[in-house]
Amino acid sequence: MIDRAYINVKSGRGGNGLISGRREKFVPYGGPDGGDGGDGGSVYISCDKSTGTLQRFRYKQNYSATSGGNGSRVNKHGANGEDIDVLVPVGTQIWLEDDEPILIADLAYDGNRVMVASGGKGGRGNARFATSRNQFPLLAEEGEASMELNLRLDLKLIADIGIVGAPNAGKSSLLAALTAAHPKIAGYPFTTLEPVLGVLERGAQTIVIVDIPGLIEGAHEGVGLGDQFLRHIERTRVLVHLIDGSADDPVATYHEIREEMEQFGQGLTEKPQIIAINKTDVDGVVEMSELYEAELKGEGYSFCTISAAGHLGLDELIEKMLQALVESREEFEPGGAEQIPILSPVEPRREQLVSRVGGELVVTLSAATRLAGMTDPNNWEARIQLYDQLRRMGVIKALEAAGIEHGDIFKVGKLDWEWE
Repeated sequence: MIDRAYINVKSGRGGNGLISGRREKFVPYGGPDGGDGGDGGSVYISCDKSTGTLQRFRYKQNYSATSGGNGSRVNKHGANGEDIDVLVPVGTQIWLEDDEPILIADLAYDGNRVMVASGGKGGRGNARFATSRNQFPLLAEEGEASMELNLRLDLKLIADIGIVGAPNAGKSSLLAALTAAHPKIAGYPFTTLEPVLGVLERGAQTIVIVDIPGLIEGAHEGVGLGDQFLRHIERTRVLVHLIDGSADDPVATYHEIREEMEQFGQGLTEKPQIIAINKTDVDGVVEMSELYEAELKGEGYSFCTISAAGHLGLDELIEKMLQALVESREEFEPGGAEQIPILSPVEPRREQLVSRVGGELVVTLSAATRLAGMTDPNNWEARIQLYDQLRRMGVIKALEAAGIEHGDIFKVGKLDWEWE
């Protein structure tokens, strides 16, 4: 199972606004008619129950929305770019891969949808800058740049019951006995190399069960891929801790697995748990199970003895599982289904107007650089209009506060400007 993937997403940039004027017969003084650019498409990630794994992201890692179209004459708006939806399985977490990974969203229910990269806004055409003082603006805006992110997708299977235990404890046999799943079953450790889901139908109830591959010492640190397997236990409501009753020291093995879960954290040891001694069809296990139960009595969990291979004691186990699920829902879901929140990306910090780069004053406000990008540097009237807009934005005051002096050069977008 592919339960971790890395993808790159890129939204569409906004289209540029247009500088244009009406040129019609009998309208000698036609006004500005440059249209706005279209908005770029956004990238969404959507939770889809028909998608089972992250396998598809092994073959495709780059996802891009389309850019907005440029504005055109007669105030025609550029076409908006198309959004795209990236489909992921239920239970996928989305992390922004930065110096410190940031959780963007936790998609735990079918239909959950979150925008991860917003499309750039289209630039305004010169018709939008017309005023009573400036009836033919020579200004327009470039479209906003696209947003590009590197994301990590983590899949944590969602199940009602999680079966945990040491390798060769009989977890796959138990899953096969309880459900219609057909996991690989063999008489040697580490037969199961990835989590396997099965569905148990009991009357009108449907229970999803996951078989977690065998855990060994050091699992929380990744030994035997244990940390990857432990991740899937986080989304289970109830654990069945299966113990091989024919092993040399089943109680010590139980405590070893518990210690690994404790070290991994995430509240795994706080989940409701049923301890099941397996392989009662082996001579001596039934008698020894009474001793095991006595030793584990202090754990405070339900206890039962079964034979997964022989289908013995399964009805009792199922009843205990159903009861534990009812109690867990009463405890954790007083108002209905537990809602795992969809988080939002971190709000961007307020933009700085001016900064020094290598001793040079640079206007960094994106609204200013977008205007400068469409300004004809050889047209003095256009530069005067741009200066007026910079003053309105507070850029001129910020330059003065930064200590700019007569003759200094400051940069705004592609323009180098001498302060006068």
